[in-house]
Amino acid sequence: MDPVRLLRRVSHDYRDRVAVRCEDTALTYGEFGERSSRLANALADLGLEQGDRIALLGDNRLESLELIVGTAIGGFVRCSLHAHDAPERHRYLIEHTGAKAIIVDAHYYHRMSGVLGEITGLRHVIVLGDTGGAEGVKSYEDVLAAASPEQPDVRLAEDDPQTIRFSSGTTGLPKGIMITVGATMGMGNEFAVVLPGFDDSDRYLAAGPLTHAAGMFIYPLLAAGTTTIVMPGFDPGKFLEIVEREKVTATLVVPTMIQMITDHPDAKTRDLSSLRAVMYGAAPISETTLGKALDVWGDIMYQLYGQSEVVPIAILMPRHHRLGSGVLASAGRPSPNAWVRIEDDEGNELPRGQVGEVVAGAPCMMSGIWGDDEAAAARFTADGGVRTRDMGYLSEDGFLYLADRKEDMINSGGFNIWPAELEKALSAHPAVQDVAVVGVPHEKWGETPCALVVLRGDAQNTEVTEAELIEWTRERVGSYKKVTGVRFVAELPKTPLGKILRRQARERYLATGDGLGRA
Repeated sequence: MDPVRLLRRVSHDYRDRVAVRCEDTALTYGEFGERSSRLANALADLGLEQGDRIALLGDNRLESLELIVGTAIGGFVRCSLHAHDAPERHRYLIEHTGAKAIIVDAHYYHRMSGVLGEITGLRHVIVLGDTGGAEGVKSYEDVLAAASPEQPDVRLAEDDPQTIRFSSGTTGLPKGIMITVGATMGMGNEFAVVLPGFDDSDRYLAAGPLTHAAGMFIYPLLAAGTTTIVMPGFDPGKFLEIVEREKVTATLVVPTMIQMITDHPDAKTRDLSSLRAVMYGAAPISETTLGKALDVWGDIMYQLYGQSEVVPIAILMPRHHRLGSGVLASAGRPSPNAWVRIEDDEGNELPRGQVGEVVAGAPCMMSGIWGDDEAAAARFTADGGVRTRDMGYLSEDGFLYLADRKEDMINSGGFNIWPAELEKALSAHPAVQDVAVVGVPHEKWGETPCALVVLRGDAQNTEVTEAELIEWTRERVGSYKKVTGVRFVAELPKTPLGKILRRQARERYLATGDGLGRA
């Protein structure tokens, strides 16, 4: 099944059912199919051809699903920009991919209109919302109104490019990870196997960006006739209200969102009994937060491990979410149609229990890196696997335990120290909300670990000291691994999925300092 055939079927079979709802507005499957077709036809009417790149920039809204599906059934390649990035970063990515059109929310357009006008090769700017009378731009609704509602006669092959995902930029400028039609549908099929079977009674809450992780389940949800409820922006109180009112059955969140939800005063008073699947991933979760989550909505959590280049790799099922369980610290076992191998720096497979680089194959794998064949070749193995750059090991019973990113390892006095281990220890402290551990220069040891710590709101005025947190880590990971400096900061840079960006955090707070004190 591909997006063209899928949309043709569901827009007919479920035509009177609600496909998507955002606040007080909804589209039936019939309306959704028509608007998605209008978008595909409108882009073709503008002279765009199959394979042309279309940049998307915006927040969650009613039109989010039709942007995903409409570009897909037209054979265009969707390039979703990160809304939190600066205009110059958007400019770089649009120019890098050679996008010929951008569909952009009005408030983002007004922030970057000057930049858009300078991009060579960008032919069309289509604005969702009020254009403000700007010259040279097109209104999204006007463009759709002028196009045919008939589904376009487009043939998609499995190896046709469908999406360019941008890496989070942890090691420099983002890279464009190319994903094909077949890989996209393979990912959806895998999630349909692993997660509780969706049907037309389910209601999925898109609490995070649909253009990114929250959209991973869109095709299996559409295939089942499920209703997707879109949150324009995440708010924990609103999340709880929507789950209760709409009888939400499934959602995807990240650990930061889980913490905000479980700390909200309404968490224990709202009726969340309709939930039967809470998926999470992107970053480690502390046992404290996990315990609160299990108390709020029960044993229904699925941890998903993967990355833009290969997904899903491993799944931790609800039955494994037991506090104090050894496997709770793992990323789970490989997904049914995925495989995992641990390699050393020479590419030799390591035995169980030894830490090395995680190499994986999965139903959704990148076909390449846009404009960088050399970088792509370095990531592929001879047997078709992907080097993830994550370090970890496999236990005797097949669970995957992650250590850290390969490039984030700290070598202190000849010892390898993984920041994630220290971050996990510090996250267990009741006063710590967020933490990033990075290496800083040390005259004697070469490098030493320093912690950048965001305190919880109720701990801001308490006497949490650097010495206390250093001792906390010493007691939990040992003297040679402990952090040797702590800097208290107001916030840490994150991806849209809630993953803390260590490199950016280090550049922001430690470029000229010694890593000590409060920022």
